Amino acid sequence: MSRKLLLILILATSLGISNVGAQTEIIVETNFDLFEQGQMVMVTGNAEEKSVAIKVKDPAGITILVRSITTDSDGNFELEFRTSSTATPGDYQVVVSAIIDNIPVISTTTFEVVEKGEMVTPAEQAAEEKKKGGCLIATAAFGSEMAPQVQFLREIRDNTVLQTESGSIFMTGFNQFYYSFSPTIADYERENPAFKEAVKLTLTPLLTSLTLLQYADIDSESEMLGYGIGIILLNIGMYFAVPAILVMKVRKKI
Repeated sequence: MSRKLLLILILATSLGISNVGAQTEIIVETNFDLFEQGQMVMVTGNAEEKSVAIKVKDPAGITILVRSITTDSDGNFELEFRTSSTATPGDYQVVVSAIIDNIPVISTTTFEVVEKGEMVTPAEQAAEEKKKGGCLIATAAFGSEMAPQVQFLREIRDNTVLQTESGSIFMTGFNQFYYSFSPTIADYERENPAFKEAVKLTLTPLLTSLTLLQYADIDSESEMLGYGIGIILLNIGMYFAVPAILVMKVRKKI
C-alpha cells in the first residue's frame, strides 16, 4: 500500500513540475484572436526543443488537427492551417507539447471562430490586434510577440512616446496609417521566408536608432518633439540619403 502511495506522489509531483515548466519553456500564440469560418490561422511560438507536437481542439474538446513541427535554430516554430468552412463557432484550443529534460511540457492558447456571415474582415482582425498593442510586421519578422525586438518596440511606445501628449497624438495618426497596410505585409512575411528575412534586415537600422530614446531624459513636450524629429531625420538619412549617395558614387565610377 505504501509503495502505491509513493508512486502516486511521484506522478503527481512530476505532473506539477511539467505544468510549471509549461508557462516558461514553451511560448505559443495565434496571429489573431478572432477568425471567420474558412480563414487561415497562423500559430507561432518558441520552445527549447528541436521539435514540438501541436494539437488543435474544437469547442467540444475534439482534436481536429495534429502536427509535428521542427523548430528553427532559435527555437521558433510556426504552423498555418485553414479553419473549416463549416467549423463550429466557439473557442478553439491550441495545445503545444514537447519533452524537455525528460519532462513533458505543455502550453496552450485559444482563438475564437465565428460564423462566416458575421464578416470578420482583415481590418477588424487588425483592430483586435491593435487593442493588444501588437506590432504586426515586427512580430511576423521575428517570429513571436515575445521576441526581444518586439518587446523593445512596445516598451519604447508605452514608456516613452505615449508618456507625452505630442507622442500620443503622433501614435494616433501613425496607427491609422500603419494598420492600413501592416496586416498584408505580415501575411506575406509568413508566406515568403526570403521576404521575412529582408524585412528583418530592414528593421535593424530603425531598432538601432530607437535605442537612443532609452538614454534620453524626456520630461517635456518640447524634448519629445526634439528627440522625435531627430529620430525621424536620422532614419531618413539611413534609409534614403545614404543609399542615394552610394548610388551616385557608383554611377560616377562607372
